[in-house]
This record gives sequence, C-alpha cells and structure tokens, in this order.
Amino acid sequence: MPPHLHLSAATKMLSLPTCSRPWLSLCFLTLICALFSRTARATEWIDYPDTGTATLTHYTLPNGYIASCGCTGASTQYPTAAMSQYAFGSSTAYGPSCGRCFKITLMDTYLPDPPFIPNVTKSVVIKVTDLCPAGGNGWCSATPGKPNQGGQYINFDLAWPSSSIPDDFFPSNKALYGFTDFGVWNVSYQSVDCLENWEGAKNAAALGSVDDGSSVCCPANPTGSANDTCPSFSDDNGIPPDTATTAASSAAGTNGASIPSMRDLPLLLYSLLVPSLLLSGFLLD
Repeated sequence: MPPHLHLSAATKMLSLPTCSRPWLSLCFLTLICALFSRTARATEWIDYPDTGTATLTHYTLPNGYIASCGCTGASTQYPTAAMSQYAFGSSTAYGPSCGRCFKITLMDTYLPDPPFIPNVTKSVVIKVTDLCPAGGNGWCSATPGKPNQGGQYINFDLAWPSSSIPDDFFPSNKALYGFTDFGVWNVSYQSVDCLENWEGAKNAAALGSVDDGSSVCCPANPTGSANDTCPSFSDDNGIPPDTATTAASSAAGTNGASIPSMRDLPLLLYSLLVPSLLLSGFLLD
C-alpha cells in the first residue's frame, strides 16, 4: 500500500477534516499562533515582601537625569535608587516598583574579611526611580530561582554621591582595611509611605513623571493597587527579560531567547503533526 494511503487513514482515525488550499494555511497559522501565545506569556518577576534583607551598591546618577521610570529631574535632588531587574518588574522603562519608597538600613559589609560591622545605625529613605539591569553574575542578576552572589534576591543601587546624602553615610575603618568604600553592603529594607517618609515629598516638583511624550510611569506614592502602581512595560510590550548574559541563559545556550518549555511539548508536537496530516489530505486532493 502506498505510504500516502497510510497517512490518509491516520487522518480519518483522528477525525480531522481535510483542508482545502485556503483553509490549510489558516489551520497551520492558528496552531502556530496558539503555540507562541503560550511561550510569550508574562515574565515571572520576584514578588518580594514589604520588609526583608538585600544587598546595596551605589552608582553615579547625574543631577537632573531622567532615569528608567521617567521620574522628574528634580527627584535626583533627593535620595533615589535603582532596583534589580527582577524585583523592579520590567526589563526596560518602567515597572511596578517605580516610585516605591524604602527605608534602607546598613547592617554589615559583604566583601572584606572580616566583615565590617558599624557601631552606628545608618538609614536612608529612598525612592525607586531607575532599573538596575540583570546581566552576568552582577549584584542585580538575581532571578526568582537564583539569588545574587550575596545570597539576596534584591539589590538596591543607591544614587551616591548625592547632595541629599551625607558624604560619610557609609562608615568605614581605613586603618584596618586600607580603604573607605566597601562597595557592597548587606542591608535591611522596609517599604514606607513616600509622602510621609521620603524627603523629596516636600517638593511637588520632585514627584510624578516627566511630561515629554515618552514611556514613563513614576507614581508619587504607589500602594500596590492598579490605580496608582505602574504595570510592567516589558510585559505589556512583549519584550523578553534582559537575561542574554546571565549565567542561567548562557548555560542553556539560549542567548536570552524565549523557547518552549517541556509543558509546551504536547502543543508543539500537535502543531507539527496536524499540519502534516492536513497536508497529506491536500496532496490526495
């Protein structure tokens, strides 16, 4: 019996209609769209508690600079920070953490041995205005399944030096360690009300977003409700997470691309099998 007759019989056993030429393309495209709509689902972000521990680094943010969230330039006159990507909630532009305020308290240093434990309590209330991208094994590289090298799932990247934060905010012991900037600190954090606790709340110009027609979202005092909290820009626009250089994606050899998972395998096989069967019926016609 010719091979094409076996395929025709299989088509009948599966009770699948034989598509005519116009319908064949439609059937195939429908199945492919179903597959990729599953693989393009929203990214799994880090759902962090209101209080906890994190690592703290610092970076230079120019005065008046408009960072990822699109907060006003005047916000840079007050304590601000970037947040690690998977806690920030977007791989670009704004995310749900934009505008949130946290009280950050220094605990001890991470890198030097022995760790430096300050004999004074230093805290600062910051507003999240920027994104710290995930890449490689950096301090902002934590994912929901892998902490950063300090064992934490959140990293705050403090904008410092800053006119709003004392130069001696970070305590040190130069006589013992030979330097004053430890670079990375273990900290505790607490989510706080921005209007009541952030220094910049007293200046209306430091609140809200710039109005320049760009993709911005910087609530004055986000509470977590949909009415005053930013969505994920990358999720809303189908942009995959910036994981091209993270250890997880490099090990998998995906270069950050989105590929079907094992739970998508049945749908993938179905999308390949059915067009083949439909095509066999088309050839018989």
